Amino acid sequence: MSYAPSPDLLKDRVILVTGASDGIGRAVALAAGARGATVVLLGRTLAKLEAVYDAIEGAGGAQPAIFPVDFEGATAYDYALLAERLDATFGRVDGLVHCAASFPYLSRIDDWDTDTWGKVLQVNLSAPFMLTQACLPLLRRAPEAAVLFLSDAVGRHGRAYWGAYAVSKAGLESLAQVLADELDATNIRVNTLDPGPTRTTLRRQAYPAEDPAPLKGPEALVPLVLWLLGPDGRGATGGAWTYGDDPWDLPLEGEPPAAG
Repeated sequence: MSYAPSPDLLKDRVILVTGASDGIGRAVALAAGARGATVVLLGRTLAKLEAVYDAIEGAGGAQPAIFPVDFEGATAYDYALLAERLDATFGRVDGLVHCAASFPYLSRIDDWDTDTWGKVLQVNLSAPFMLTQACLPLLRRAPEAAVLFLSDAVGRHGRAYWGAYAVSKAGLESLAQVLADELDATNIRVNTLDPGPTRTTLRRQAYPAEDPAPLKGPEALVPLVLWLLGPDGRGATGGAWTYGDDPWDLPLEGEPPAAG
């Protein structure tokens, strides 16, 4: 049985999406907006964020908000200012979806440039940490809140040549586990999701010779993301989910269903 989220699944919720200008982040932002959420769009490229903003409003969604962020250069101070603005505007955050990612190239550890290594870890690991930390007081104010980190199979089992990207995703998995454990029995649930092969810019950079046509589009991930964000996924935390998991087929009483 496939999951069919209700049209008002996220009604009156404030959902923050990073990497919202393209790919999976864009698909998640559009889907959240279509189901009643006020979506806060974070990304580097203002013009692309504005296009997503217009698409949400054009479909009848609540007015989104845009916060351009350079994840490579932003500091803890910048995220604190962002949290202050979110507090002043919304008073809380109900969901935080980390989709932004950096992938420069495949290379042997021998050949990785240390500056590039640091930039990848900054975007893929340090930025999600700083943003989540800054938003924790706002997440705690929500009746129920969800944090979702987009991960990768190479973050769960490292593979040759994936270097800083694999290491950053492994760190993200660990960050999520620590956070889920610290927030156990609170109103905040924390999960990771490996989207698997998906037709995105990052995938094209990693596999330039691959035919993208057979790959699933980012929209295929939306049902599981919405389940993890919304009330139907209540109780599911600390999971390492993978595209293809069908938690809505399982009873969610007492212990959450096994993930990953």
